[in-house]
Amino acid sequence: MKPHLTQFQKQLCNILQDGLPLCSKPFADIAVFMHSSETEVLSETAKLKAQGVIRRICALVNHRALGGISTLVAAHVPEEELGAVVEVINAIPGVSHNYLRKHFYNLWFTLQGRSNRELKLEIRNLAARFDIEFHSLAAERVFKLNVRFDAKSGGQRLLPDIGQNGEDKHVRLTRNQGLILQKLQEGLDIVTLPFDILQGKDIDRQTVFRTIETLLNKNVIRRIAAIVDHRKLGFTANVMFCCRILPEQFGPELTAEGQITTAGKKLAKLPIVSHCYQRKTFQGWPYNLYAMMHAGSMGQIQHMIEKFVRDCQINDYELLPTQTEFKKEPVKYGF
Repeated sequence: MKPHLTQFQKQLCNILQDGLPLCSKPFADIAVFMHSSETEVLSETAKLKAQGVIRRICALVNHRALGGISTLVAAHVPEEELGAVVEVINAIPGVSHNYLRKHFYNLWFTLQGRSNRELKLEIRNLAARFDIEFHSLAAERVFKLNVRFDAKSGGQRLLPDIGQNGEDKHVRLTRNQGLILQKLQEGLDIVTLPFDILQGKDIDRQTVFRTIETLLNKNVIRRIAAIVDHRKLGFTANVMFCCRILPEQFGPELTAEGQITTAGKKLAKLPIVSHCYQRKTFQGWPYNLYAMMHAGSMGQIQHMIEKFVRDCQINDYELLPTQTEFKKEPVKYGF
């Protein structure tokens, strides 16, 4: 159910998705920006959390900077086996998202791990346990990763892309960095001094902020921000779009890499796209460009897709609407 939000709550929701200011009293800092009071900002943030609009306020961790890898997994699961399969998959610590989609390949989940060997073993074990074929579609390139929804738009657009902090270089964490990141994954309370929970033996307030700044600069943390339930903001239509980019689509002057780059950048610019990837294919599934699309209606999504495929002369594509969200929570790393 979509709750009624005031204009103040919508603005606050957008600001919190951009990230908390790195200071002792971040909600007071936000209050100054909103020409309000810390008391009101704390109260309204707590209401958004109670309504389920805000799922949590936590660090958005870049698993690649920690040496992790991930893949998207697809499978056709018979309806009578779906419950048992979902229960097992959801219990895997490396699974962050798991969805039922309207397609022959009806189950799609993301799997994270420390190595390709680890991911392959997990997928192989699932296949052996259920006698179901699971297909891994690893990302070859990221064109966009911008999971921030404009609460003011009524499900019409995402917030402008703020880009990435930098390259995904593997970072070895110090003891203090590991301790602080561990707590940041759990989330922050909606209180006057939310970062004080990160203090401990040999970790004072100054060390906390200096460490967080380092983690941000090294792209281990993308930001510390609110994670929202987009459906409660009016984004009730959610679709995974997959298309096949062929070498001849953009003319002989572009290489195959140049062609998928051209299409990927165009797709990523659509205001309803949160994720955009080039992915590997598998036999019988030739689609190499993917996007997650969110809007207030399927009509809006279809209108933008029709324009995109027309402009890029794409004839082969699939739409996989989200039917059920089985799991959506970040993978938590131990340090």
